[in-house]
Amino acid sequence: MTVVTDPYTGLQMVELSHVWGHGVPSYPGQADVKMFRAVKHAQHGVLAWRINTVMHTGTHMNSPLHLVQRAADLAQIPVDHLFGNGVVLNIPKTSYEVITAEDLEVAIPKVQKGDIVVIVTGWHHKYSDGLEYYGESPGLSKEAAKWLVAKECKMVAVDTPQIDHPLATSLGPHRGGPTMSRLENDYRQATGLDPKKEHPEWNVAHKTILAAGIPTVEQIGGDVDSMLGKRATFVATPWKFEHGDACPVRFVAMIDPSGKCRIDSGK
Repeated sequence: MTVVTDPYTGLQMVELSHVWGHGVPSYPGQADVKMFRAVKHAQHGVLAWRINTVMHTGTHMNSPLHLVQRAADLAQIPVDHLFGNGVVLNIPKTSYEVITAEDLEVAIPKVQKGDIVVIVTGWHHKYSDGLEYYGESPGLSKEAAKWLVAKECKMVAVDTPQIDHPLATSLGPHRGGPTMSRLENDYRQATGLDPKKEHPEWNVAHKTILAAGIPTVEQIGGDVDSMLGKRATFVATPWKFEHGDACPVRFVAMIDPSGKCRIDSGK
């Protein structure tokens, strides 16, 4: 684990983001990140990249506008939603499992009203362009999303490719899908369940959370395992992007072992 300690305050900072760049995993059906050096040190003595990318790559934030028409874009997310206290919940899940309201209720430490909630299933260890990573990932149930909304969370973050179960997205038999043609049959064979009965609504968990004005962060990673079952202060740094539905984001946890850290008065 890499912990950065501020020499003045003693505040410890832990990285919760995957590395972003060329070759980052891309959502099935979406184009890869394309990037090249428009200006190079050897030729011009300066470096500048030119990038063409879908915003939903790597560790990224979704604004309510992503799934809710006329909702807040990235520029309209209140800044107090991007910084605050919260909890990292350790909720291990395997292929095709669902994160339930009961899982959230019994997780330790308890979620408090107004928390930033980080849900870790262990799926970040599979981060790749693999069939398993995207197609078999756990996802939140509708009831779990409602539970988080009732807690008035500032932000919800997950270590999976999407908030919802993949069979509740266009990866499966929904809204222009399946973009993973083998997924529905693989799910039936692995679970014996009918995906249309188990996951009848498209992106229902994600829409429920975003409709409440709660931004989400998907594909967290980094050193998040070191924070399991802990309370911390979190900061996310999205772009101030007008009409923006999503963007790559740096997500960091901060703890103060001394309990004495204070910020400047502004005077």
